[in-house]
Amino acid sequence: MSPSELMSEGWSLMAFGMGFVFLFLSLLVFVTSQMSRFIGCYFPEPEPARIASGSRSAATTTKKDDHELVAAISAAIKMHRSKKE
Repeated sequence: MSPSELMSEGWSLMAFGMGFVFLFLSLLVFVTSQMSRFIGCYFPEPEPARIASGSRSAATTTKKDDHELVAAISAAIKMHRSKKE
């Protein structure tokens, strides 16, 4: 075989391989989207439970937890920076 025949055979093999991969990935995307549509149609997500509107203790607890979280993160950053130096 001459080098030009080898090159043309290589190009055709490359085109065939890339085409096969492209078709497989396109089919995979199509099947996945159809499966997602099917699942969403027949098995919808349940609605989240509503919190009672008169309950204010949950909001207060969340703010307190947020302040504690910020303090813990700040302390961890300071400790990390002090170890680095």
